[in-house]
Amino acid sequence: MDTFIHFFLEPYQDATTFNVILEFVAALFGVISVFYAKKENILVFPTGIISTGLYVYLLSQWNLYGDLIINIYYTLMSIYGWYMWSKIIDDKAHHIPITRSDQWDKLKAFGIFIFTSIFVIVVYRHYDVMPNALGFKESVSYAFDKLTSGSLIEFRLATPFLDTFTTGAAFAAMWLMANKKLENWIFWIAVNTVSVPLYFVKGYGFTGIQYSIFLVLAILGYSAWKKTLDKQKQTL
Repeated sequence: MDTFIHFFLEPYQDATTFNVILEFVAALFGVISVFYAKKENILVFPTGIISTGLYVYLLSQWNLYGDLIINIYYTLMSIYGWYMWSKIIDDKAHHIPITRSDQWDKLKAFGIFIFTSIFVIVVYRHYDVMPNALGFKESVSYAFDKLTSGSLIEFRLATPFLDTFTTGAAFAAMWLMANKKLENWIFWIAVNTVSVPLYFVKGYGFTGIQYSIFLVLAILGYSAWKKTLDKQKQTL
């Protein structure tokens, strides 16, 4: 237990009180936002914008480029999602319903994932965050070796590769959520599963705890949206 507490607090020894408070507030509003998403409540977007806006500042201080890109995108997509969820779609004042992704939606989500992942790789290689000399197969082998080495220092060397996956998946998830597609929760579950250990390893404990809560809420969110979707089908 003492080891965990030391591991959790050690990165904050050199952090300013202001930044620690900001991280806690950003994480809190992030959890509130996902809670509203689970409830299919439009407040998911204003609360999410507060969280992502704070994280944009914090991540610029931490030099975490992939995560910074994610949160800028989250902010923009929250504005888009706010518009989509509040839009009236018929003369009975209905808003867009929860639906499953069709083949075209899946193709767009996959395209967003691939394009974003490639973009992150280019950015990371430009800033020498990711080894430039490695090809695709060598990169996969390198990342796998670091992840399975059992060494915390070695694991940290693989974080840019995990960032590539979480960034691509998060971009796709946010687009799907803005359009009320059930499958957004599947992407969030994958993103959160990877992000929990990733943020603890990076030394941002409050954010790691946030993503742990996100993971639970994403599982509950999928269940809640699926029940709503099933009820919609029964009323047709």
